Amino acid sequence: MDIRLRGVEPADEERAAVDALLGPPASAWEGGARTEADLRFATRAEPARDLLLPALHAVQDRVGWISEGALDYICRRLTVPPAEAYGVASFYSLLSLEPRTPRVLHVCTDLACAANGSAGVRQRVEAELGPPGTTWVDSPCLGLCDRAPACLALTAGERPSWEIDAPEVTPVPQRGQAGLTLLRRVGTVDPSSLDDYRATGGYAALRRAFELGPAGVIREVTDAGLVGRGGAAFPTGRKWAATASQPDHPHYLVCNADESEPGTFKDRVVMEGDPYALIEAMTIAAYATGCAKGYLYIRGEYPLATARLSHAIATARTRGLLGDDILGQGFRFDIEIRRGAGAYICGEETAIFNSIEGYRGEPRTKPPFPVEKGLFGKPTVVNNVETLVNVLPILERGPEAYRAAEPKLFCVSGNVARPGVYELPFGATLRELLDLAQPTGDVRAVLMGGAAGSFVTDLDITLTFEGTRAAGTTLGSGVVMVLDESVDLKGILLRIAEFFRDESCGQCVPCRVGTVRQEEALHRLSKRVTSDDLVLLREVGQTMRDASICGLGQTAWNAVESAIDRLGVFK
Repeated sequence: MDIRLRGVEPADEERAAVDALLGPPASAWEGGARTEADLRFATRAEPARDLLLPALHAVQDRVGWISEGALDYICRRLTVPPAEAYGVASFYSLLSLEPRTPRVLHVCTDLACAANGSAGVRQRVEAELGPPGTTWVDSPCLGLCDRAPACLALTAGERPSWEIDAPEVTPVPQRGQAGLTLLRRVGTVDPSSLDDYRATGGYAALRRAFELGPAGVIREVTDAGLVGRGGAAFPTGRKWAATASQPDHPHYLVCNADESEPGTFKDRVVMEGDPYALIEAMTIAAYATGCAKGYLYIRGEYPLATARLSHAIATARTRGLLGDDILGQGFRFDIEIRRGAGAYICGEETAIFNSIEGYRGEPRTKPPFPVEKGLFGKPTVVNNVETLVNVLPILERGPEAYRAAEPKLFCVSGNVARPGVYELPFGATLRELLDLAQPTGDVRAVLMGGAAGSFVTDLDITLTFEGTRAAGTTLGSGVVMVLDESVDLKGILLRIAEFFRDESCGQCVPCRVGTVRQEEALHRLSKRVTSDDLVLLREVGQTMRDASICGLGQTAWNAVESAIDRLGVFK
């Protein structure tokens, strides 16, 4: 099959970027000799197509954008039809198929940054650099809400850097405080040092796991009552047990580190500040569920976390904590990092599979469920970062002690003096959390759960899954965004609607059309309130909730509905 884009050829630098990832093409092998990289590529268990997104990243990282010649060369190397490769490359907001400058500034205009003056930052950037396009772009949430208003500078050939239009703040205001569990090392232990990690209790949980055996680990996690921390709150032990029992092999582990919910940054803070904890937790999960390979799918907007995890994985592999015989127990497991490229929908567990496999990040219809048929069609367990690192204290302390003081991470941002990630035990109240974060003005509303969550005004809500549900809201991904009287709530609702319009993958009609109609109605209502538009808005919202394939469309109406009903917006 001749896979070609009108005969265009890649530049030498583009070809070199692809070859550095895939190894030289077969025509470059002399006398059958292959390098170690070539052999790894030739003997991979997964299809070659799953290297499509890494290859696109390789080119853009080297030259700043992806030309037709580069896309053509990638297609030939991976035998991917050009139309499909173009569909993948154009799906992600961080990838560019048009020429642009080597350095591109991403200016966050999302909720937390909007509440902290991003409009002024945008105006100054536009005054200096001109209209958005080749040198800078408007961006959805960058996961830097603790530093709002924020920008991210991506420079070809260099490690991406942060440019913040606000004073430096610590991401963990409780840093060093006695009694912390998940955050106890963040900001106090060198994240690059495996020795420091082990000196503070690291890898005790993995040794305990080997003593218990796979079934014993699952029993401990089940008895602890751990549920997923990404929003769905599904029992982790049940998910692990279902995956472990599947006869089809191999099994895969996927760590969902693609937290793209506006206002969410807890996983970023954990990965940057305690990367070995995530590696240890992934190793335990893999041991319990029979996985020899794990994928860590991380946001493309998280360069520092990616760099620290890459270093930690390489160090763990060198020290016998990843690889063929971990801690001399005969257990084989390794981790591969996969970078996302700017797609909120890839936080959905089946969309991650498509993204890793080299397809557009569109959700799959369920059933079959991931535990039966997930990544590469094999049984797969998917957990996010916070869920996984909770496994460590369960094995270190035992299920009963863990349940007695179960920790939860909250991302507090907006109009507060001390934004950041906070750790509190389940059962604390929203008021207690805000007392720590110190609102800067009279609290008008708190957005719980991010763009997919809802607004509340009762500060005495108990921060448990049951307590928030009883209050008509959700813990979601741990977002707690404080908004005072200075914030334009209609503008916030419009931004939420724009976010869902842009991030919808377009696969199903209720979401593809509904998110557009929701935004249009909000634009009209922001100028003139009519009963017809309010009725239309409710009908569209209910249709999205009832008929969308995945959680994006099902939750796109939540925040708008709560603002109308609880805050009296548009009355």
